Amino acid sequence: MTTPPSDSPSRIDLSALEAWCRTLHQHLLARRQRACLWISGDDPSGAAQAICERWPAPEPAPAPLWLGTGEALSTPGATPVRTLAMAKAATQLGGEQSLVIFDAAQPAAGFDPDAFGAVAGTLKAGGLLVLMTPAAWAAADPAPVPDGDHARLAHWPFAREQLTARYLARLARRLSSHASVLHWPQGGHLPAPSLQSGNQAARSDAIADSDCLTQDQAASVAALEALAPVRPVVISADRGRGKSGALGIAAARCLAAGEDVWLTAPRPAAVSAIFERLAVLLPRGQREGNVFRLPAGQAEDDTATGSELRFLAPDAIEAARLACHDELLPRLFVDEAAAIPTPLLKGYLAHFPRIAFATTVHGYEGTGRGFQLRFRHHLERQCPGWQALEMTMPVRWAPGDPLEALTDDLLLLSAQPPELPELPEPCAKNAQQWLEGCDIVVLERDALARDEAALRQLFGLLVQAHYRTTPADLRQLLDTPGLTLMAIRQRDVTTGRDAWLGVVAAVEEGGFPPPLAHDIWCGKRRPRGHLLAQSLAAHAGHQGAAEARWWRVLRIAVHPALWRRGQGARLLKALEQQALAAGVTRLGTSFGAEADLVAFWLAQGFVPLRMGLKRDAASGEHAVMMGKAIGESGSGESAPQGQLAQDALLGALQQDFQRLLPSLLTHELHGLPPVLADRLRGSETDLATLTPAACAQRLDWYRRGGGGLALVRPWLETALESREPSRLDEASRHGLVLALGGQDAPAFISWAEGQGIVGRKARDRWCRAAAGRLIEQSE
Repeated sequence: MTTPPSDSPSRIDLSALEAWCRTLHQHLLARRQRACLWISGDDPSGAAQAICERWPAPEPAPAPLWLGTGEALSTPGATPVRTLAMAKAATQLGGEQSLVIFDAAQPAAGFDPDAFGAVAGTLKAGGLLVLMTPAAWAAADPAPVPDGDHARLAHWPFAREQLTARYLARLARRLSSHASVLHWPQGGHLPAPSLQSGNQAARSDAIADSDCLTQDQAASVAALEALAPVRPVVISADRGRGKSGALGIAAARCLAAGEDVWLTAPRPAAVSAIFERLAVLLPRGQREGNVFRLPAGQAEDDTATGSELRFLAPDAIEAARLACHDELLPRLFVDEAAAIPTPLLKGYLAHFPRIAFATTVHGYEGTGRGFQLRFRHHLERQCPGWQALEMTMPVRWAPGDPLEALTDDLLLLSAQPPELPELPEPCAKNAQQWLEGCDIVVLERDALARDEAALRQLFGLLVQAHYRTTPADLRQLLDTPGLTLMAIRQRDVTTGRDAWLGVVAAVEEGGFPPPLAHDIWCGKRRPRGHLLAQSLAAHAGHQGAAEARWWRVLRIAVHPALWRRGQGARLLKALEQQALAAGVTRLGTSFGAEADLVAFWLAQGFVPLRMGLKRDAASGEHAVMMGKAIGESGSGESAPQGQLAQDALLGALQQDFQRLLPSLLTHELHGLPPVLADRLRGSETDLATLTPAACAQRLDWYRRGGGGLALVRPWLETALESREPSRLDEASRHGLVLALGGQDAPAFISWAEGQGIVGRKARDRWCRAAAGRLIEQSE
């Protein structure tokens, strides 16, 4: 922030501001509340800096936190200010703040929904969140314009300025409608600090456990202490309910009893509160990095070796387990479980006799509701005696906290599908009649952004269907260019109210001009967006995939009451008709591959086209891309499953995938579950013998920079077996054979270093060049 603010401290009545800050802080502390001050203007940073200098924060409170672009900030006084880029807001999780400046007024930063959700929950009672926005947010005209954070949605060929700002306009409306928001327009008067009264009576009951702050926390600690084999505990809580504190208290008591504990979470910062609680309850213990040790002789049973809590990253648990005898495995606490891939959670459950999962219900990284829906069925199958606990009483602030209510409303954190009456059984005579009474409509996003009831129901459906839904997904829903939304609507004829029972979102991709598509194909360019079209060109080797137009299904969700009633298929059929009307004849999708999900898409006529070689960090699964040709006959009917002969591009992609799959299953995908591998293979595919021309075409793509060696292995093997003359000497031919076993395999690395080829990039360049020489005919 190098330019001086127009609303500088010299133009503000600083003595009045100091008195205002002191009065508001005392008001908040007395009620154990937090507040949001909204400053709107062309450059409101001067007022925010003045507040940083005057906000009373008792020691040892951290310095004010300023979220924006992350540029250094110099304040006129002596108060230090910590600056942080919006993208790094998650690093503050687990900590506590007294004052946060959220700078959404800077065009380069904008309003990051995930960052807002993350830092709002770190403010403790008596704290203030200052939200800075452009002046347009406070007026109906002009409407907000796309800000810096919209750049993530500006997919080719759109510039950020061409996008809509429905999301920001909704935020401005919601801010204006909240009586608890303290609005200070630039140059205007300070708002009166009149806030709601907190409900103190709810916490007046005596708590049996002196280490706990609420009855909820005491019940959770008791359950964690009493963990029994094959009876896991699942604790769900909104932020600020003392969930991490409960884990810390229970862990301290385990250590005091001489028992080790393992702890995992998405990142170490998420469990800092647990280590802090251990330090308070076990003052003789010592923390060394991610380990807290209670020395020998300090535990209640006087164990000779002492005890320890060890934090392990989610993907490091398996290696640690294998290095430990099964009978010596400690109890495992999994914090923020909703943000950990489901396959890892299932692995923990299978191997750790005593295990507890804790998750945030309305989270910035994942949602407890989605987690429970996806994981509950597995728990019930594997551990019928599992126990569910919910913590509802706040610890950091009083019930009815104004900032919590505001954050929930702005980000739709508690959005839920509609409540439905008991539906007819699927086999009942009136079941089909009831379903036929629900129509499918195309949603206009301008209207949807103003319809809070519909928006909450539809976003609630998406939250429950996907465990990784974040606050930023709402902005994607409202402002992504080229997005189509369709939904199942059930109208109550008596009240005229709508209940939204299903939703599908699809975005248009592809359509790149041939020169740009060629650069994507050979790895030279990667324009923003177009995940499916670009991946199929750059990693499946077909330039036509970037030139073609696709509709990629981003999300599909159906109300849990309508599961297994054919409504997902019904939504996709309606989407197909909409795509055909727009002149698009191919649908695609990309998701974390699970056997049941692959089976669903196969049943809808989609076929696998590409498989990711590494597990996705979010889902823990290998991503699979599937596609479907629609309307080739001109009749509006979709192509039968697996019959893609009328679509040469999809047919070629499918053939290449089936040719490549056996090789991948032997090498990069050797750990894929057998049932998933079988479904990806599908029916027997008649693969024609690879011709020299086909091999040359594939290897020419590879030598130009496309794909990787694993993606051309069958073609390279065939070319190596050929007796056609080439410019490749026998030593290089031997090197390529070794490389087929893996470019990071010891045998190939040793050979390459003997040839003076050092480093992974150098080995990759050599392989591409050698493959090129293999297909060049000698003169």
